[in-house]
Amino acid sequence: MSQLAKLSHKGQITVPAEVRKRLQLKAGDTLAWEVLENGKISVHRVEEPLDTSYLTALNDALSEWNSAEDDEAYRNL
Repeated sequence: MSQLAKLSHKGQITVPAEVRKRLQLKAGDTLAWEVLENGKISVHRVEEPLDTSYLTALNDALSEWNSAEDDEAYRNL
């Protein structure tokens, strides 16, 4: 599939409708651009990043009970 898009004076392009449809792109999605050695570019949608603040808090909470003393206290339960 080959589609054309013009670069605006602000350096912006509009992703062609067929490309948006096939990649299931929506407003706010992040696209990654990679310049290949042959002078071509590769563009792909980036999955939304994980909520790292939630994961950090979860790790901290679970790590609170991860000590040798805790292991000893819960060994015979």
